[in-house]
Formats: sequence, C-alpha cells, structure tokens
Amino acid sequence: MASSLGLGSGMWSEEAEIDASLLEGTTDVELLKQAWRNEKAAPEILKFQGPLVLRIREQIKLLEETVDEFRENGVDDLVVSLYQMDLDRTLFLLRSYLRIRLQKIEKYTIHISKTDLWNHLSEQEQKFTERCREKMEKHLEQSVLARLPHGYQSIMKQSISSEEDDMVPEPQLDTFVFCKTKDAVGAFQLDDTGDDIVDLVADDLYVIRYKSIKGLVDASQIDLV
Repeated sequence: MASSLGLGSGMWSEEAEIDASLLEGTTDVELLKQAWRNEKAAPEILKFQGPLVLRIREQIKLLEETVDEFRENGVDDLVVSLYQMDLDRTLFLLRSYLRIRLQKIEKYTIHISKTDLWNHLSEQEQKFTERCREKMEKHLEQSVLARLPHGYQSIMKQSISSEEDDMVPEPQLDTFVFCKTKDAVGAFQLDDTGDDIVDLVADDLYVIRYKSIKGLVDASQIDLV
C-alpha cells in the first residue's frame, strides 16, 4: 500500500509539473502578446523584454521538437495541426515584436543612440543601431552633405547657428494612445502644472497623451491597446 501511495504521489507530482509548464507557457504567450501591443502602440521604443523573449524561444524550440516527434510517430493529423497552429501563432508574435522594434530603430537611429532609449535595446539591437548609424552617416556625407556650403554640413543640425539637433527625427510623445489600467492608480497628474488630473481606476479604458503615462507603461501599471 505504501508503494502504491508513493507511485500515485509521484505520478501526481509529474502531472502537476507538466500542467504548471503548460500554464507558464500560456502565460508567456499572453505576456508576449501584450508586449507586442505595447510596442506597436507606443511612439518610442520600449524596454526590450529579454527574459520573456528567451523563454519564448525555448518554448518555440520545444514545440518544434514536439511537432516533429508527433509526425514521426504517426500522431493524428488533427493533434499535429493544433500544435502547429500554436507554434505558428507564437512565431508570428515574436517575429512581429522584433520587427516593430527594428523599424523604430531604423526610423529613430540617431535619437535612440544619443538618449536614454539606448538602454532599452538588447545587445544585438545596439549593434544593429551602430551599424545603421554608421551607414546612414556615410551615405549622407557622400551623397548630400559634402555638396552643401560650409555651416550646413551637419547631419544633426540644419545650420551651424542651430542650438539644438533639429535634423534628428524624434518620436512624437504627444501622440494620443488608447490604454487600459491593470490596477487602480488613483488620482494621476497628466501635466507638470497639476491642473489636469484624472482618476485611473482598474480595468478601465482611456485615451491619453503617451508622454503623460509613459512612466506607467514602463512600470507595467498600464497597457496600451
């Protein structure tokens, strides 16, 4: 009887681990989906979700191995197709998430490389940004800037008299975005003057300027939709 109980306990433990693993996988896919939504809706590049991307890649590898094993063992085509659909969905989300980030890097290369947004990039993205900036600067200098009069040959400023880098494209942080609060935030100040205050309640939708809530997005207190 003791042996039987021990076997039963072991089987339950193994099944619980499998269920927990599946639950964790589902949670990671949902987290990736939200990271994808946030990245797609935000005008600037957000912090790279490194640990999440790493876990997703491991789950993709496991799913690919599972699908291959099912096909080799003659598992029912319907079961294989369901696993393949799950794999395709996860691959789409990951590729789209990374592609959106690369598009932002290409659009705001110089701005990202000279601001705190640089720390939002992964190591691979930082290398990509450096290559983009080098090639862009070389191309502009050879094709345009070298032919302009002295004082107008800067890639950063319109002329030597410009006080700011007015030739560098920047994300439009004043853009209005749709967002949804995760938990109650309470009275929240939308501007520096304190005249514009909104009560952010849990699970409610809002349309707010991105720059007012970017801190809440970074802190995962609010999601973009």
